[in-house]
Amino acid sequence: MFDVAVFGSLFLTLFVIMDPPGITPIFLALTAGRPGRTQKRMAFQAVCVAGGVITVFGLLGHQILDYLHVSVPALMIAGGLLLLLIALDLLTGKTDEPKQTKDVNVALVPLGMPLLAGPGAIVSVILAVQKADSVTTQVSVWSAILAIHVVLWLVMRYSLLIIRVIKDGGVVLVTRLAGMMLSAIAVQQIINGITQVVRGG
Repeated sequence: MFDVAVFGSLFLTLFVIMDPPGITPIFLALTAGRPGRTQKRMAFQAVCVAGGVITVFGLLGHQILDYLHVSVPALMIAGGLLLLLIALDLLTGKTDEPKQTKDVNVALVPLGMPLLAGPGAIVSVILAVQKADSVTTQVSVWSAILAIHVVLWLVMRYSLLIIRVIKDGGVVLVTRLAGMMLSAIAVQQIINGITQVVRGG
């Protein structure tokens, strides 16, 4: 009743897209100067917002595609290009990290969306849910989505401890490795989309 391969594939994809190690310094910058309890609450809120957005697209993604008359191969190619842009951003470094804003709940915007629930994550979830053609794969897909959000919550909640352990250099290293893995996933997704177009034609 559980497909480990499907779970592992989607979890790894979402992990490198949402980038829990890389989100740590951003989260700390956005929540700097706030009490520890407030930081923990904002971590929970950000994960809830991201989870809500991704769940909506996961459940309604097929209807959205039908309404817009967009084929799955087209979405795969577009998604691959989006993932490639994110991968390049991870490889070259985030130069446009958002600054802290006291008057706005940064747990909602930009942390929850678009930093966590960005276009890459949304496209990946829509494709994964569409390809899940049995109860077993559906359970595996939604388990992976839940698992990555739990990881994100834990990373942000304990970000102060994590940053002390791996230091800034560790975060940069993990982020670069995630970028390399994501770029490979992106290229493969583009190849798969083009292959489906050619076979369909």
